[in-house]
Amino acid sequence: MTKTVYLFLLFFFLFSFRIKAQAELFDHDPAIENWLKENHIHTLGLGIIENGQLKQVKVFGEIKEGITAPYNTIFNVASLTKPITAMVALQLIDSGKWDLDEPVSKYWIDPDIANDPRTKKLTTRIILSHQTGFPNWRWMKENKKLSFDFAPGTQYQYSGEGMEYLRKAIEIKFKKSLDQLAKELIFQPLKMNDTNYIWDKNTDEKRFATGYDNNGKPYEIIKNKTANAADDQHTTIEDYGKFLINILEGGSLSAKLYSEMIKKQVKTKENKYFGLGFEIYDLGNGEFALSHGGSDLGSQCITFILPKTKQGILIFTNSDEGYKIYEKLIVHYLGENGRKIVDIETKK
Repeated sequence: MTKTVYLFLLFFFLFSFRIKAQAELFDHDPAIENWLKENHIHTLGLGIIENGQLKQVKVFGEIKEGITAPYNTIFNVASLTKPITAMVALQLIDSGKWDLDEPVSKYWIDPDIANDPRTKKLTTRIILSHQTGFPNWRWMKENKKLSFDFAPGTQYQYSGEGMEYLRKAIEIKFKKSLDQLAKELIFQPLKMNDTNYIWDKNTDEKRFATGYDNNGKPYEIIKNKTANAADDQHTTIEDYGKFLINILEGGSLSAKLYSEMIKKQVKTKENKYFGLGFEIYDLGNGEFALSHGGSDLGSQCITFILPKTKQGILIFTNSDEGYKIYEKLIVHYLGENGRKIVDIETKK
């Protein structure tokens, strides 16, 4: 046996062993529970979409010390709020009540930028593709005021402020709160009964996954009384799975508007783009993934759906270090396409 053949066989053996070990991990719930403890993750919500259906919903760990996480655990999913806000806007556009490319200054101009002519360039398309020129949040600026870092529509910069700007414009136009509109257009039609922007009398705190920091200390639960278009939505794996399956089926939109939604509006890195409300991973050979993540104190969540193969994965965690388990889960459940996603994300 030559040295080259020997090394090849050794590599093949080690690779096969790794794949087998990983498969055994995900086939045994107690092994997953131990894996989560090793990574300091208190709760994992996992949803697997196959053939356009939510085939698996599993929740592991504890939502609070000594309280086992139920099947319908409620998570704060941080920025996974944004795709739902985007779909509210797109539903309004599809019904002819809102315009994708109309300046939102017709309805709202923030006082901080009232004298800046660039406000007239802000449209729903520019906001949903994160090309506003706004920072993520104004409080990150030294003076705590909203301002443009560049002219709208000229480049990409992720911004929660942009989503909030859109919320205010829509609420003024329709004289309804964002959470009311979302209930009418998305939550009620899709029977997403455990999803809300706000914390109200219908929120079941007994099922809520408390967020934890790197040292295992719990964060204070955020109980918003008004909707934030970009953050802090609470939902379950099953509910958000219904939302993503609806996206796989066309998002209840016309074919023309759905094509705009999944169009590469702006490049964010090699083989990665932003559409309208979703990130787009170009996987080659006409295959692509739609995605969005959520990252806050005590919340690390991510979702992927593949429109061509009708696959998808939802990963919700309530720990600052939840992102550490993404790669293994994505590769295991999405296979070769999952590996391509990881390669795009990790490539500098």
